[in-house]
Order: sequence, then C-alpha cells, then structure tokens
Amino acid sequence: MKILYGVQATGNGHITRARAMLPALQRAGIDVDFIFSGRPVRDLFDMDIFGHYRCFSGFTFKTDQGKVQSLQTLLQAQPLQFLRDVRALDVNQYDLVLTDFEPISAWAAKRQKRLCVGLAHQYALKYKVPGTQRAPWLKHSLSAFAPATHYLGIHWQAFNAPILPPLISSLPCAPHEAEPSMILVYLPFEETSQVVSWLQGCPEQYFRVYTQVDYPLYYKNVHLVPLSRTQFPLDLVASQGVICNSGFGLCSEALVAGKKILTKPLKGQIEQVCNAKALVQMQKGTLLKRFDPNELLEWLKQPCATPMVFPPVADAIAAWLASGCEEPVARFVESVWGI
Repeated sequence: MKILYGVQATGNGHITRARAMLPALQRAGIDVDFIFSGRPVRDLFDMDIFGHYRCFSGFTFKTDQGKVQSLQTLLQAQPLQFLRDVRALDVNQYDLVLTDFEPISAWAAKRQKRLCVGLAHQYALKYKVPGTQRAPWLKHSLSAFAPATHYLGIHWQAFNAPILPPLISSLPCAPHEAEPSMILVYLPFEETSQVVSWLQGCPEQYFRVYTQVDYPLYYKNVHLVPLSRTQFPLDLVASQGVICNSGFGLCSEALVAGKKILTKPLKGQIEQVCNAKALVQMQKGTLLKRFDPNELLEWLKQPCATPMVFPPVADAIAAWLASGCEEPVARFVESVWGI
C-alpha cells in the first residue's frame, strides 16, 4: 500500500504526530510520501525523518502578542494559489490519502475521488467536547477546511464520542540528575521580551524558554534556547512543570510526562480555547489569562501532577489503514480504548 500523508505545519503538534505515525506505518508495510503546508520551509526543523517531502503555502494564522489577527490572516491568504496546488497535486498514484488537517491533500483527494482519512485533534471538535458548545458552526467548518471520507479525531478522553487517544512518541527516561527546579516554557505566539519580563518576576525560579533564537541567551533566571526536537523532550521529562500555549501536542506530552501545566490559549483560535477548557475541566491544567506574576507564583506552589496513561494507538491506526479502513470507525475506536 502507498499513501500520501498531508501534514498541517502551522503547529509543531501536527508534525510531532506524523513522527509518531511514520514508524507504525512502515511496520505495517505502508510506503509513505509526505507533504506539508502552512509554514515556510525555512522555519521547519529536524525534518530528516520524512525523507523527500514537499511543501506548499497552504493556509496559516497571523498572530501578534498572543492573539490571532483576523484581518492580517485574511490578507495573507492565497486562495488562488491554494486552488492551483489542489489541481496540480496528483493523488491517483496512492491507495489512500491521510490528512492531518492539511487542506491541499484533503481537497485533492476529494476532487479526484480518492479514499481520504482525516487524522487530527481538530476532528475531535466535531463532537461535543469541552469548549464546542458555543461554536455550533465548528463541526461543518472543520469538514469544509480539510474534508475526508473517514474522520479520526483524537483527544485526552473519548467524551462519549468516537474519538481516539493521543498519538505520542515515546518520551525519554527521566535523567538520573533531574532538574526539579526547572520550569520548561514554550510560548511561540507570545512576544519573547514580554515573556522574559514576566518570568523575571519570580527571580528564585529557573525557567528554560524554547524560542526563535540562534544560540542560548541568559537573562538572570531565564535561559533562552534554540528550538530542538532532540533536546526538547529531554528538558520536558527533567522539568518540574510546563508553561505553554494550548496546542494539543505539547499538552499531551506534558500530561503523559506527569508535569503540571500552566496554559495560555491563543486568543481567537477556537481549538486552543477548547483545549484549555478541557484541561481545566479534567483538573489537569491551570488557565493563564494574562501575564500576571501573582498567577505564576500561585501556580509554582502547586504540587507535581500524576502522569496520564493512554492506550497505544499508532500501530492500531496503521493496521486499520492497511486493511482499507474496513472496520467502522466507531467500532475501531472502541477497540483501541479497550471498551
């Protein structure tokens, strides 16, 4: 079997999920080609695992100071280029298209009448999960953005819906000499200078901040380090807690690693708003509304979290795909959860 795997590259979580899926697909004897869209090629990092992948402009959000800028997002969109890319992408050579909320591969499959499976956290928002109650338009807009024949949504709980557990790569073992005083910070949608100033309000706490820098920088108790998919998981398991936006991927890794979470959803991004509400409802995270030093101090006093354990899912998905998606989605999901 040969498949085309389209990955939405606007967030690292989509790419991380593809990293987790690729070995399982290969073990199932599936040949995989990748395309990525939504991020400039120059901003992608640690991509060797995907081989000779292709990149397209796709669609992405424009953000400023932790908020989606709707007008700028619309102005930078390239709908004509998107249509050209959809028409130019030939998917007839593939047995199946797998899309992680990537619209070009999804629409190319729909246009050429090929079997398409949507595997993404966003598809879980088609159901009644925390945060979706006030967004009745969400279900249809998700399908319109990246349509599929079958939808496999993923979330931290099933929420009485056909939703799969998270796909997470194995985290490294905790080091013998952990850093219990270190807090890991990843806030890519916020102004770094504002984040540093806020963190310096707790001078006795050491923070390691992953951000867009070329080399490490030190600002008293705040250490800025370059993005690295190799080093980041090591720092995650060594940390005492995680401060992050509300992207699904990192929050999932933090839950599995048993780290307390302080999360600031990207304003105007409904997925992150829903994720933050789910974390609070599950009592697995604390919502950060603004950069208030008092909120940070109160969170730092919280005890460590208990790790969450999820059923393995990558190999099950790969086997289901290799079978031609014959088993109904609802029954397949129940088997993964062990219901």
